[in-house]
Amino acid sequence: MSHTQTLIIAEAGVNHNGDLNRAKALIDAAADAGADVVKFQTFKSSKLASRFASKADYQIRETGTAQSQQQMLRALELDHEMHRQLIDHCEKRGIAFLSSPFDHDSLHLLADTFNVDRIKLGSGELTNAPLLLACSRTCKPLILSTGMATLSEVEEALAVLAFGYMTDQLAQPSQQAFREAFEADAGQRMLRDKVTVLHCTTEYPTPFEDVNLKGMDTLRQAFGLPVGYSDHTDGIAISLAAVARGAVVIEKHFTLDKSLPGPDHKASLEPGELASLVDGIRAVEIALGDGIKRAAPSERGNRRVARKSLVASRTISAGEALSTENLDVKRPGGGMSPMLYWDTLGRRVDRDFGEDEQIEL
Repeated sequence: MSHTQTLIIAEAGVNHNGDLNRAKALIDAAADAGADVVKFQTFKSSKLASRFASKADYQIRETGTAQSQQQMLRALELDHEMHRQLIDHCEKRGIAFLSSPFDHDSLHLLADTFNVDRIKLGSGELTNAPLLLACSRTCKPLILSTGMATLSEVEEALAVLAFGYMTDQLAQPSQQAFREAFEADAGQRMLRDKVTVLHCTTEYPTPFEDVNLKGMDTLRQAFGLPVGYSDHTDGIAISLAAVARGAVVIEKHFTLDKSLPGPDHKASLEPGELASLVDGIRAVEIALGDGIKRAAPSERGNRRVARKSLVASRTISAGEALSTENLDVKRPGGGMSPMLYWDTLGRRVDRDFGEDEQIEL
């Protein structure tokens, strides 16, 4: 089965550090690298984190403890006008715009004000049922990351989405209603039509031993949905492996400069690495082929050179029987196949053969 083209999402995230020009430069870098989509994050810091929320360990490593998480996030917000300019710039550069909303106002801005094509929800929102429901009620396609989650938590999130996609605004949400929607044929149809699930490990950078790439297979088997991979590891090897394993989406953080201050720069690719990732993914897609085992066009001419034939190991006179003493196997191919070696033993030749001459019977 040939591999359809993987959707490559270059995750700019908050690596613009609140600077519109840097955000535009990130769009340029993603477009130049050949990514399909550039993704940002849309949030109001006061709605995303309480005043008492502490930073994650990786955020403390990169940004220190002087600010709260909310203060750190406030400097990374993109306002309405910045969104408009970034969406315009994406259009100009021929790359799709995508952003992850973290609250209802941000979802409304993306889905209603700017009418984005699709929505991406980060792993932290997997248990945020009100936001999941609001996303599905926009009826837009959704990409859902599943970092930190168990399989049953992913199923619970999908049940909320199924309910939102198949019911109107008046339908009353409840655990029972979600379960019934998930089990209904119509709910399953809507999920297959609208939802892509991303396997993910929410640590920056992710240790290789925590990747568990086989989790992609588990998600695919459990839910029958398109599955991709959101990659937080160092380098590009694991993304390439994910494509070989059938990922339909790859999401990867990138930055203009890993040494910039901020929570995500260090675990991001720089533009040259992003271009290598895109090139590598496109090469893997071509290399996957159709799965039929046969001689490839480029190697057919080499069969004669690399394969072998039955030859005389010494001079053989007409009428002599072929034996292990006078029969050998050598290049080139094109003569009698060595697969016939034992069938020829004991047969008499009807002409003379010189040493190394291919045997004909």
